[in-house]
Amino acid sequence: MQTFLFRQPSDGCPHTRSDPLRKDSKYASDRTQVIYLRNKFFSGRGLTRALRIFIPALIFLFALLKITCKFWVNFPAIVCLPLNLQNECEVISMFTVKSKFLSALLQGSVILSSLGLLGGAAAAADKKLVVGFSQIGAESAWRTANTESIMSEAKKRPNFELKFSDAQQKQENQIKAIRSFIAQGVDAIAFAPVVETGWEPVLKEAKKAGIPVVLTDRSIDVKDDSLFVTVISSDFKEEGRMAANWLVKKMGGKGNIVELQGTVGSAPANDRMAGFAEVISKTPGMKIIKTQSGDFNRSKGKEVMEAFLKSSGNEINAVYAHNDDMAIGAIQAIESYGKKPGKDIILVSIDGVKGAFEAMAAGKLNATVECNPLLGPVLFDTIADVKAGKTVPKRIVVKDEIFTQDTAKKELPNRLY
Repeated sequence: MQTFLFRQPSDGCPHTRSDPLRKDSKYASDRTQVIYLRNKFFSGRGLTRALRIFIPALIFLFALLKITCKFWVNFPAIVCLPLNLQNECEVISMFTVKSKFLSALLQGSVILSSLGLLGGAAAAADKKLVVGFSQIGAESAWRTANTESIMSEAKKRPNFELKFSDAQQKQENQIKAIRSFIAQGVDAIAFAPVVETGWEPVLKEAKKAGIPVVLTDRSIDVKDDSLFVTVISSDFKEEGRMAANWLVKKMGGKGNIVELQGTVGSAPANDRMAGFAEVISKTPGMKIIKTQSGDFNRSKGKEVMEAFLKSSGNEINAVYAHNDDMAIGAIQAIESYGKKPGKDIILVSIDGVKGAFEAMAAGKLNATVECNPLLGPVLFDTIADVKAGKTVPKRIVVKDEIFTQDTAKKELPNRLY
């Protein structure tokens, strides 16, 4: 583009019929406003602000001019700037605006806009997915391994940020944590529910906020299952069946059993009890003579077993514990009572933690059904899929298997938890 600056006599400009800024002009009353507009929009700061606001309009204008230039090779444009406010005006006339110049302007504007969009996209890509996780507590070796799996997996993934909360086995603490995650605007919430009921109000708040919820290890009892995306857990009822089938075979279909339950109202306690009872009820020679909660805790399991032995020590042939920690507590109680665990009283439990394998290798625990606590990888994979808009199953089941004294010594070195 070529730009020419020339002066015209006071009787007029070639491109205007009258001088709008002459003192004798009828437009003289607008003089102050014109000066203000000139200073506002042609100053460096004002121009930057204007371009920032009107860049989409400029792109459209350049596109329109480019189309026009297909029909007119030369397109005159005149911009009058008041440089002298006396009897003359100085005019910047832009002649011979070539289509190549307009094309360059258009392409440059598009490139600048694209860079802005790319910059925004890059910033979005760099943004971490923030996950709020509420853990039940640390009531057992299984839970400790589960927590470690989730926390260590989060550290391996640079695109994730984990906010962790320990509920200390209290539902009210988990509800507070979930509400805190909602207030912080996390991208996803995951939690292992301490009990099955009482979650609907807080999960409705999460749904209203548009935050997906993933359940780990345990499920919940709600009327509206859209309040959570999926459950990642083992099949607890099947674990109970596996333990019962093994015990029926081991006992030859005869014997009295005492049961150490998990936390009352929790999904694993409810389902492991139901699955076990389903099989035992079909075996006439076997009977559950006592059942009581040990709260998935080793010391409480020992206390409950001591009470069972005190009231019915000579009648007990087998122990079914809902987790390994309670079984280990029961072993301690049996030894204190003067009997040999694993021989005088048969024990089967669930979880498959390292302590259980050590007890089996020592001949004190007879069998354990593995419930894999290493849910970290599948949890973060699932959340990534959900945030990417992919469909995930309503239930993701972790495969379990049973281990006995015969395989314990061989498997023990492989136990990571």
